Amino acid sequence: MTYQDLDEKVLEQLRQLSRRYAQTGQDLASNLEGLLYTDYLKYWDYIALDTLMTLQRPRTSFPDEMIFVVYHQITELFFKLIQWEIDQLLQADELPLPLWIDKMQRINRYMDILVRSSDIMSEGMEREQFLKFRMALLPASGFQSVQFREIELKSTTLWHLLDKDQQQHQQRSEPIEALYTSIYWKRGAIESESGKKTITLQHFEEKYDAHLMQLAQRHLQNNLYILLQEKSTVLNEEERAALHREYRRFDNLFNVGWRLAHLRAAAKFLMKKRGEAVASTGGTNWTQYLPPRFQKIIFFPNLWNEEEKSKWGTQLID
Repeated sequence: MTYQDLDEKVLEQLRQLSRRYAQTGQDLASNLEGLLYTDYLKYWDYIALDTLMTLQRPRTSFPDEMIFVVYHQITELFFKLIQWEIDQLLQADELPLPLWIDKMQRINRYMDILVRSSDIMSEGMEREQFLKFRMALLPASGFQSVQFREIELKSTTLWHLLDKDQQQHQQRSEPIEALYTSIYWKRGAIESESGKKTITLQHFEEKYDAHLMQLAQRHLQNNLYILLQEKSTVLNEEERAALHREYRRFDNLFNVGWRLAHLRAAAKFLMKKRGEAVASTGGTNWTQYLPPRFQKIIFFPNLWNEEEKSKWGTQLID
């Protein structure tokens, strides 16, 4: 077949490929020849299916542990998608409103799926099995999800993530290291009786503290909250309202819906009939840590009125 036998569309594609390879000093003909020896792409290779199916490694023989493992892995994959969208927003040189709203809607779509799918665990596992296989997981805990913490630091200022009691004793201008030590979740992994850090928190700090402090520094002035403050001023009232709706939805789903879903699951599996709470695998005081009405973590407080803030964490807000 000669060039004359090719239609103009194919010819133009070949010209573009030739220019592209020429920029890197490569030869188009050699690369085209390589295609002759390249095998067809298969679905299972593209998504690394064989490898993916080996990543579920229950620690016990209880069947429902597989549900527990798979659901947590799915959750982490959705967290990865959320960060993928946030990073694009924070790195964008230009951010037209349709793109901004589209990215926030994607984030909210992921969060909505996570909140609504929580009954995969809460309704889909036998309590008796869970109470047994969980003992083989000590001291690991969902508390140790670093992606959850990364999303928080990319979403709002570090000050909004401080333990509310500690905020009264610190200034916003204090160094990152000082503020970071008062981040709210560190209070959630303290042994109730001794007041010492749980081994779950110790392990998490050893692996991720340096990374998270660097991330907090990097996103001190580059997060979704700052982005809204700085770039929404050029929008008209209608445009700003549309963007605020998506921001509020994200705040609500992440900081209320997700936590309430986990609280319901924990209450089902870890509350005794007498109203006593079974300790979490990480040793955290989950009855004080999980309820969002206690922490009142709000990414975008300027988007909520005082009545909404006072009821924060009791239910999802439409």
